[in-house]
Amino acid sequence: MPDIAFRLATIADVEPLCALVQRAYRGDTARQGWTHEADLLDDQRTTPDSLASTIADPGSRVLVAESADTLIGTVTISQLGETRAYMSMLCVDPGLQAAGLGRNLIARCERAAHDDFGATIMEMTVIDKRPELIAFYQRCGYALTGETRPFPVPGDHPFGMVVLERSVG
Repeated sequence: MPDIAFRLATIADVEPLCALVQRAYRGDTARQGWTHEADLLDDQRTTPDSLASTIADPGSRVLVAESADTLIGTVTISQLGETRAYMSMLCVDPGLQAAGLGRNLIARCERAAHDDFGATIMEMTVIDKRPELIAFYQRCGYALTGETRPFPVPGDHPFGMVVLERSVG
């Protein structure tokens, strides 16, 4: 694993961040890693406007990992209330997956949720057709709540989202 620096994303990161997310979640480049959604979806995973809005939102934090001035990982934390936060859009460059960066980002995400928002519970959702990804999060201490939600993008999708959570802080 190369030398890695962690920091909050800025507006200047929007374009490279959008490219990283797309590379990790969709298309043939995503298939180099194991956490992709490329076999389920082929649309754009996020937009520059959406990322810019999240970066500017005081109720959210976008953490990035970079090496040699290149973004190689990211995770987003959003405040859900007085004691809850939501982790989303965790991704690692496909060529660097399975080396511990994802777990490191999760730990930093949980710490930021606790320190910045006072969260004691971290919540997340995962596509129910991704048992290997659900198992990964369970190994990281997340538990299925039994709750399911519809997929958050309009359309007729043959899958939904399972909710996982864990205590943080």
